[in-house]
Amino acid sequence: MVGQTPTLKDLLEECQESALHLEMRDGYMRDDPMFIAWQAGHRDDPQDRASWWRPWLDVMAQTVERGVTVRRARIVSEPVSEYIRFEYDVTFTNVAAGEEVRWLPRRQATDLVLPGNDFWLLDNRRLLVIHFSGDGDVTERELLDDPAVISLCATAFEAVWNRATPHELYKPN
Repeated sequence: MVGQTPTLKDLLEECQESALHLEMRDGYMRDDPMFIAWQAGHRDDPQDRASWWRPWLDVMAQTVERGVTVRRARIVSEPVSEYIRFEYDVTFTNVAAGEEVRWLPRRQATDLVLPGNDFWLLDNRRLLVIHFSGDGDVTERELLDDPAVISLCATAFEAVWNRATPHELYKPN
């Protein structure tokens, strides 16, 4: 697609049926203030929602309230990296916002055909591909509508989802 790439927030606001997110890295944005606070010992209190609710969770909750199914699948190496341990610890906030989250150990994904990048697939017709540096910083966001690429990513996501463990049952090691 040509032109300015819409923000994920904009794309989610336009979304009507489903938003699928596949994450395949063992670390992201290591300078994230939430990650740094977690490394220093901060833990969110699930009972104190006001202390951890943030604008991103509002977007997710509003998306789900409109009837959009939001599913996030994470492929992770085990033992998990420090960053994935952090993500696991804060995932209760995603669940509270209405996301369904599953985890798949990388060793269980060997026979799956996977795309080379993380992505968001929206209404099975728009694909937001996220490109990262080696250190996990976003370098580019690319919006695609190629039916063949969308089909590959949808198939990959469903294969991961069907094999992955729901968040409430997954225990990282």
